[in-house]
Amino acid sequence: MPASRCPLAPTFSADPTAPTPETLSYSFTLPAALASSALARATTREVLKAHGLNEILDPALQAVAELAATAAQFAESRNFYLSLRYRADTLKVIVYDSHPRHTQPQLATACDTRRRAALRVLACVCRACDGTWGFGESREPSGGTRMWATLPRAGTAAYGAP
Repeated sequence: MPASRCPLAPTFSADPTAPTPETLSYSFTLPAALASSALARATTREVLKAHGLNEILDPALQAVAELAATAAQFAESRNFYLSLRYRADTLKVIVYDSHPRHTQPQLATACDTRRRAALRVLACVCRACDGTWGFGESREPSGGTRMWATLPRAGTAAYGAP
């Protein structure tokens, strides 16, 4: 019996276009461990550099670190999800953790206060960059909490300046 050969795989040409800020769109899942904040920062650093966004590194890395560390503390599952997008000259960082929103009002208030305190540095970074931040119920089917920060490119130029 003759051996059958695999058909040749189709060839796809690689896109030679270098990454640009407008093509920045990444999502990944990280373990719900405090070390994940450093992993998220390292990944974000390389992504921003590859897309020519070196000038927003400092505020972006601070925002990613704060959101990742908070997600790791609050997550009730083994993982949390991080998304980086750049649209309309603004970097948007979104983190989803599995901590459900509380239905009992006093518990919800206490939990929100704790989360807000964990994100106080993020609030300062966003304020300094004319960005926004927040958290609320996730619109994803799995539920949990969604946290975000937006950092306009123009606003990040003055970040850290006296």
